[in-house]
Amino acid sequence: MSQKSIAVLTSGGDAPGMNAAVRAVVRAGINRGMRVFGIYRGYNGLLNGDIQEMNLRSVSDIIGNGGTMLYTARSEEFKKKEAQERAADFCRSQGIEGVVVIGGDGSFRGARALTAAGINCIGVPGTIDNDIACSEYTVGFDTAMNTALEMVDRIRDTAQSHDRCSIVEVMGRRCGDIALQTGIATGATAILVPEIEYNIERDVIERIINTQKTGKKHFVIVVAEGVGGVRDLAKYIEQRLGIEARATVLGHVQRGGSPTVRDRVVASQMGYEAVSLLDKGIGNRVVVMRDGKITNLDINEALDMERVFDKKLYKIAMSVSI
Repeated sequence: MSQKSIAVLTSGGDAPGMNAAVRAVVRAGINRGMRVFGIYRGYNGLLNGDIQEMNLRSVSDIIGNGGTMLYTARSEEFKKKEAQERAADFCRSQGIEGVVVIGGDGSFRGARALTAAGINCIGVPGTIDNDIACSEYTVGFDTAMNTALEMVDRIRDTAQSHDRCSIVEVMGRRCGDIALQTGIATGATAILVPEIEYNIERDVIERIINTQKTGKKHFVIVVAEGVGGVRDLAKYIEQRLGIEARATVLGHVQRGGSPTVRDRVVASQMGYEAVSLLDKGIGNRVVVMRDGKITNLDINEALDMERVFDKKLYKIAMSVSI
């Protein structure tokens, strides 16, 4: 019987903890007697033959590094059926029977297509936005939140010194989870997320006025990237209330940095589960966290799910940040 061979790639936006997941895949695979290949720069690597066999030392000391040692890219070409077939043929030419794909929804669609072309794929959710509907947690989310928390805490120091209002934009185009949880953790006066329709007068201005009445003179507003407009909001607050206001966009600082304990552990669990599935000849699945436990779902079912925003947590945030 020939030795089973698998590969691992990272795709889409990078997220802290991706390296921990890659490490888990490589080590778990080798521990099961497999050959494990690293594919560089996502699906582009499959199309360009950018691949290297990994050993135990290939992933030494990467568990605490941000980013991804395999690099990442978004591949428009891979959306074409011809490219998917070519990638599958390349896998077969290398003896690769399965691929672990670490990334977001777009990466999972690529994994589904590659599985349809004959190469078993398992998806592992890695994205700081926590915007994958099928999993209650994605690798990178905890680190991004803690980075945002540290930055907002620092901004609050200077806002307090100047009796200023600071409007801080955090990442999250379609998903307000970073904004919501960072806002709660920093005691933000207002939190704006794409999932909740807002009114500037009611949800920002009135909240500031009511907080002023209690004696507070500095304020923090946390805004998700998908809402945007932080500079315009700062100008409006200055004109409307006469408070000095400053806008800060945290940007890609949230993607980098050493992953937290939670991201390292969850990434390791998910990478191990992915290898376990491929070892059984199972593909077209996504490793997910459900009710705090690591499990897996059919990739079609996973991609069809609609994400549910935690409105109760948002209500709590609005109640305690006064």
